[in-house]
Amino acid sequence: MKLRFLCGIVAFMLGASAMAGPQGESAQPQAVRAAPTYHGGLVTPPLAKPKFVLTDTSGAPFDFWVETQGYVTLLFFGYTHCPDVCPLQLANVASSLQRVPPEVRKHVKVVFVTTDPARDSAAVLRTWLDHFDARFIGLTGSDTAIVAAQRAAQLPPASKTVLANRDYAMAHAAFALAYTKDNRAHVIYPEGVSPGDWSHDLPLLVKETWSSQ
Repeated sequence: MKLRFLCGIVAFMLGASAMAGPQGESAQPQAVRAAPTYHGGLVTPPLAKPKFVLTDTSGAPFDFWVETQGYVTLLFFGYTHCPDVCPLQLANVASSLQRVPPEVRKHVKVVFVTTDPARDSAAVLRTWLDHFDARFIGLTGSDTAIVAAQRAAQLPPASKTVLANRDYAMAHAAFALAYTKDNRAHVIYPEGVSPGDWSHDLPLLVKETWSSQ
C-alpha cells in the first residue's frame, strides 16, 4: 500500500489537521498504524456522522444524516479547481467501485461537498463529478453553511489563499471520512490511498458491525 503519510488517529482530534494546501500540499497528521484488517487509518474514538443540510446538484435539499442512513458513506470536502488531491481521490474511488461486486457497490454512497461555492455552481460541480462517476453526490451551499458542515464533521474549515495571478486556492481537509452503518467514521483515508486499497476496504466496511469495538 502506497500512502504519502501513515493513516491512524486523526490529528485534528489532538489539535492538528491534515490539510491540502494551495499546491496540493498536506500537513502530516500524527498517526499510528491501523489494525491490519484495513488499509485506511483507524480513528480512536470513532467520529459521529454529522448532521447538516446542503443543496445537491439538482437544486434539492440534501439532509446528509437522513439520506445516508444504512449506507457506507465516503465524505469528501474539496473543490473542482483542486490541482491534485481531490481529482486523485475521486478517480481512485471511482476505479475501485468498478472493481468491487455490485452487491457491495450498491451499499456505498460518495458525497463531495465543495469548499468553493463561489466557483462551484451546481452545474459546474455536476459536470466535474460526472467525469469520475455519475452516481457521486455533489453538495453546495452558502459559505456559512459549508463551514458549519465541516465543523459538524469535526474538520477545520477550508481557508482561501490568494495566488500571484489574483486567482485563489483553497486549503482543505485532505482525507475522506468513511461512515459505516452505525453512523460513525471508524476509518479515514488520506491522499495516496490506491484503488486497490479502496477495493480491499469497501467490502469490509459494508459488512462491518464494529461489534468488537
